[in-house]
Amino acid sequence: MDTPLGSPLRRKEDERFVTGRGRYVEDLRFPGMLHAAFVRSPHAHARVRAIDTKAAAAVPSVVAVYTARDLPECARPIPPSMAPPAGFRSTTQPVFADPLVRYVGEVVAAVMADNAYAAADAAAAVVVDYEPLPAAGTLERALEPGAPRVFDGWPDNVAGLSTARVGDAAAALAGADLVVEARLGIGRVHGVPIETRGIVATPEGPDGRFTLWTSSQSPYGLRGVIAGMLGVPEERVRVVVVDTGGGFGIKGHAYSEDLIVAAAARRLGRPVKWAESRREHFLTASPDRGQRHVARMGLTRDGTIAAVTTSFSREHGAYMSSGEVVTRNTINHLPGPYRIPNLEVSAANVVTNAVFGAAYRGSGRPEANFVLERLLDRGARALGLDPAEVRRRNMIRPDEMPYRTGLVYRDGTPVAYDPADYVGSFDRLLADFEYDTWRRRQVESAGGARPIGVGLAAYVQGTGVGPFESADVRIDSTGTVHVYIGVSSQGQSHETTMAQIAAAELGVDPDRVFVIAADTTRLPYGNGTGGSRVAANAGPSVARTAREVAGKARVVASEMLECAPADVVLAGGRAHVAGLPERGVALGDLSRAAVRNKTLLRESRPGLQACGYFAPETVTFAFGAQACALEVDVETGRVRILKYLAVHDCGRAINPVVVDGQLHGGLAGGIGTALMEDLLYDHEGQLLTGSLMDYAIPAAADLPAFETRVLAFPSTRNDLGIKGVGESAIIAPPAAIANAVEDALHSRGASVLEVPVTPARVWEALRRGA
Repeated sequence: MDTPLGSPLRRKEDERFVTGRGRYVEDLRFPGMLHAAFVRSPHAHARVRAIDTKAAAAVPSVVAVYTARDLPECARPIPPSMAPPAGFRSTTQPVFADPLVRYVGEVVAAVMADNAYAAADAAAAVVVDYEPLPAAGTLERALEPGAPRVFDGWPDNVAGLSTARVGDAAAALAGADLVVEARLGIGRVHGVPIETRGIVATPEGPDGRFTLWTSSQSPYGLRGVIAGMLGVPEERVRVVVVDTGGGFGIKGHAYSEDLIVAAAARRLGRPVKWAESRREHFLTASPDRGQRHVARMGLTRDGTIAAVTTSFSREHGAYMSSGEVVTRNTINHLPGPYRIPNLEVSAANVVTNAVFGAAYRGSGRPEANFVLERLLDRGARALGLDPAEVRRRNMIRPDEMPYRTGLVYRDGTPVAYDPADYVGSFDRLLADFEYDTWRRRQVESAGGARPIGVGLAAYVQGTGVGPFESADVRIDSTGTVHVYIGVSSQGQSHETTMAQIAAAELGVDPDRVFVIAADTTRLPYGNGTGGSRVAANAGPSVARTAREVAGKARVVASEMLECAPADVVLAGGRAHVAGLPERGVALGDLSRAAVRNKTLLRESRPGLQACGYFAPETVTFAFGAQACALEVDVETGRVRILKYLAVHDCGRAINPVVVDGQLHGGLAGGIGTALMEDLLYDHEGQLLTGSLMDYAIPAAADLPAFETRVLAFPSTRNDLGIKGVGESAIIAPPAAIANAVEDALHSRGASVLEVPVTPARVWEALRRGA
């Protein structure tokens, strides 16, 4: 049969979801289950002087009210998902804010009750005496001279500097024919998954074992944090990830609520559940972006890039929960797909009195792309050159691959791009987009009330970061294949794609493969879902492990069919002799025979089962480019996208339908960032956009009909040639759309220096330009 790898199969998960049989955290019910509610600070910065819980404890159905003093097992700080580098100032994050509160919504107390309504009523009855303190609620406020300090004793609000240098940028800028400079910003944004956070903790017995039912993107990481905090062996903590309605990085680390729910369940001996409200989600779930750059690019007269420099600040919120990972991602992706011989970057990692940030889809890459591509457009305009031609002139050629940028990736390996044809891929974008046609239409619209602009952006993305992933593959006595993986899905189609990989190795229909994911009792360890890493790590792990099982099946079949193992063909759920399909045996029969097969027993590996690992040497680098045509209503400032096309190289596609779905989702998120999404705080740290009435996300009517082209330049860094795709498409829309808007309005003197490009900002840019 044709290999299922690369086939556009329908998602195996869909039937369960569209028929309402998905099982989410909110669906879980256990006998005697309690419900948790949390008391949160209304202040961005305050000292907790006293907490009175007597009225709360008296509310009917309330079982317990906890403060920091009542749960000493929660006294240890929450470890960051990624530790900051040595030399950075410590931003220790407590489980309970005690005695200092550092952002609005931080937990100061918790209530456990027989039902969610009683828990909420009791939480409202807790009386907290706060001493309000001056707050540094925004990035701008935190960097002002004399700004309030988020952490006592610090000389300022900078936790540490992240730097990089390639060549001599200062000398190159001094010798350049043109230097363009811009102050560029990208606001704070939120992932807004359709399902908010939630967790259920169920005690399992007198030995202290318990299970956490959760929507975590990092079940093994959560297990380690919970076990360490509560002082129990990891083996006594089971984490099971149920069906999950989106994550985008928000669910990738441990939160205070996870720890408190687990501690309360152990203390009370009863299951405890917490489901986050949307208001709580905006207040307390980790956002991302929030960067301000002062950037410069030097070019020669023909548009060749001589140097790029940027000095920027990244807002981390109150705690550096993910270290400098996002900052370092921005730095490492600044060169993009271009030859940049001289680069200098300095980044201040800034804490503020706002909820702590972490990685959101794209994780530092959209910011880098925004800076680089905005400078390229401005440089091309100043030189009188076509922006497409300037990009082509600077793109890395196939004969320069694997191209080294001179930077070092966060895994400690020098950045080296996978072989691919960037110029050819970019030309495909221009041709399919009909770039020249849109340029003519732009000229025709120039004097009207709705001028057209065209924007381009190209990017690279480091995908598939390690350190490893594992898989367990086994064939049972019915011939059904069971694949166990340590990564959880939030909509990435793991049940389908991993089944296709195993099916291709074992010669079975993907419908006969069942993927069981993210139960920490099934595999020793997994490293979580994020950074477009699952296909490029778990995929090769599944392939290698299934290949080992296939080898064992051939050994057993060769003895039963009296042929050499090399002559055994696995196809159609059977093993047969090459050229003699009628001379075969079913996989189920092989499975039963394999348990007692003498050859396998001599090798101490009986049965059709294996557990394997894949550890990449470093990340794979994917390439993509996007083109946007839009019109701007100069009277209202409204932007309407007329055409949007994206090309992306994902190496070898496991399933083209899934790839397209990931690209479409990323484009929607990127357009939201570009045009409307903005998590706003006032200088005192009060959230101004705390609901879906205030924080705008794109609806279907706001989005164009995307066109996508999937390119295939297989990676040489894993067995399957895979490059990641999950985060890629979100990278370029902020730059492409900002370029297009300024392209439409530059003749009227308008500049676009930050996103989102809201109608109000467009109108203000036009007013300033006039």
